[in-house]
Amino acid sequence: MASTFTMYSTPWCGYCHRLKSQLDREGIAFDIVDIEQVPEAAAIVEAANNGNQTVPTLVYADGTAQTNPSLIQVKEKLASLAS
Repeated sequence: MASTFTMYSTPWCGYCHRLKSQLDREGIAFDIVDIEQVPEAAAIVEAANNGNQTVPTLVYADGTAQTNPSLIQVKEKLASLAS
């Protein structure tokens, strides 16, 4: 399955680790970008979060973003994109 969104995160973010493991368990494909290693990614996160580097930030194929969503919120968004 092709990835359906990009998760912007940091290595030390506990919320990122939790969501990543939930998504992996569900078999949901996604790309992950470490904003500490990719400066332009930090700018994407800031644009989605009023200038803040809040992670995890998920950016979907339609250009919308979610900040620290629950697994249910991610599944609902993916379902809306598929319909």
